[in-house]
Amino acid sequence: MAEQDLAELYDYVAIESGVDRAHAAILLLARMPGMGHWREDLPPSLRAWAVHRWLVLYRPGTVPLEVVRIVGGWQDVSSRLESSDFD
Repeated sequence: MAEQDLAELYDYVAIESGVDRAHAAILLLARMPGMGHWREDLPPSLRAWAVHRWLVLYRPGTVPLEVVRIVGGWQDVSSRLESSDFD
């Protein structure tokens, strides 16, 4: 029973937090990476795509699509990036 409870809790958290939407968005971005947008607080090599409460930060033109970070939209995005994210 505990395993079933945990599985149900995982599903609930994934739906409520937007994780399932982020996963679907990444799959869509892989097919159409031009959908994202440039932001002043990102290095020129990265783009962002807003999904629910999250920002998917990725490098367009990479195959497979390179997702660099997934950060909360409420966060200071530039402070969450490390130099290795855009080298």
